[in-house]
Amino acid sequence: MNEQQRSILVQSASRFPPPPGVKFSYGTAGFRADASLLESTVFRVGILAALRSIQTGSVVGLMITASHNKVSDNGVKVADPSGGMLTQTWEPFADALANAADPHSLLQLVDDFVKKENITLEGAPAAEVLLGRDTRPSGMSLLEAAKQVVLCRYYVPIGDLPGLYLLDYIPQGNSRNNVTDKLIVDGADGVGGEKLEKLKTRLGYLTIDVRNYGDGVLNEGVGADYVQKEKVVPRSFGTADAGIRCASLDGDADRLVYFSVLSNSNKIDLVDGDKILSLFALFLKEQLAYANGASTDYLKQLGLEVVLTPTGVKYLHEKAAEYDIGIYFEANGHGTILFSDTFLSWLETRNNELASTSEGSDQHKAALRLLAVSKLINQAVGDALSGLLLVEAILQYMGWSIHKWNELYQDLPSRQLKVKVVDRTAIITANAETTVVRPVGIQEAIDTETAKYPQGRCFIRPSGTEDVVRVYAEASTQEAADNLAHSVVRLVDQYLGFSSS
Repeated sequence: MNEQQRSILVQSASRFPPPPGVKFSYGTAGFRADASLLESTVFRVGILAALRSIQTGSVVGLMITASHNKVSDNGVKVADPSGGMLTQTWEPFADALANAADPHSLLQLVDDFVKKENITLEGAPAAEVLLGRDTRPSGMSLLEAAKQVVLCRYYVPIGDLPGLYLLDYIPQGNSRNNVTDKLIVDGADGVGGEKLEKLKTRLGYLTIDVRNYGDGVLNEGVGADYVQKEKVVPRSFGTADAGIRCASLDGDADRLVYFSVLSNSNKIDLVDGDKILSLFALFLKEQLAYANGASTDYLKQLGLEVVLTPTGVKYLHEKAAEYDIGIYFEANGHGTILFSDTFLSWLETRNNELASTSEGSDQHKAALRLLAVSKLINQAVGDALSGLLLVEAILQYMGWSIHKWNELYQDLPSRQLKVKVVDRTAIITANAETTVVRPVGIQEAIDTETAKYPQGRCFIRPSGTEDVVRVYAEASTQEAADNLAHSVVRLVDQYLGFSSS
């Protein structure tokens, strides 16, 4: 880095001093905090994105969003040139940048990292970073902080996202039964509802009623996270919608859950990410069979391998990429399908063979459907819109109602709670986050409490996106699941202490 570059960096950084007394950590979804605290962090992530672009010689993405968090929060994360998440080897550097005390400390960190990674700055092509944001009011000012350090190759306006021309890729085939063609979608007052409102005019076979797409407060009483956690109807839904297939996106449209409204209350029958995964797996299994000649138990019955990873899409994505076809979903509705290059090459060859020897046969149609799925689904990291289109296509193909889909297997009653604590990093987990090893003694206490409930199961883990500890409990009845969850919340308080903030 020459003297002019160093001087510019120091001067620019001095405009965005870090907030005192705040420690930032690059979690499973990047950095997240109250939006008022993030200008310095977004500026510094801009530095990281620029360095990543120079090192790879490719365009890198920088997204300003806090997904399902409340509207006063915001966040920032980096997408690698592949479209996937920032490589994990750069996350410690992200933490160090965000927490550097002053501009000169920041400059020293950059100097050291550039040398360590052998990144040539002098004479290198300008960094190119694709910038985006969601609908939060704080987004524009944070976007300006990022622009101070990166050459914005292309800013994606909220109302003009490309990539919605997906209908050619919907699997073709006659419905086996009549399926209700109406779908009601909760847009969470975020970016997804607005896009779907434009897209729906191109869906000739499906009638979509989009609600909550800009008039209300982002994620407040709406959205996939609210629906999945609370198991109640979002705002603008009610008993008049009973019997109609409903879906909910989250604020930045990367999560998707389905639900049906009960006729006598504001409660719902939830169809979560596990059921979406199961639907995709069942469909792909059937097509593979043609072309090639509780959810874990259900998938094993299909002859599919089920593996556990730590919580977070970056871990799921990494594991799914090890397979020819890898499907991952969190219960919250965040997930996708990955197809390996080797498998797609085989499928293209198989499709060509079938086209020449038995065009129009069941085998040929199955190969075409698999190819269509690989083109429709967002393999980079998944998104709610492509997921919703694929769900709708499969339901039409299978001739299934949402009720038939929900009967694939019976979920155990469950309850998820989150607890603000003094220091979430005090919790250390193992075995794909199913066991707590620190603080000492808390896992034994959880086991003792869980043993009191038939079919009891309970886990705790530090959140990767919020300053909280998450508690998940299952049991044979909803009352038992609720009681188990609240009992373990008290254990968290006993061992860690509630935060007063």
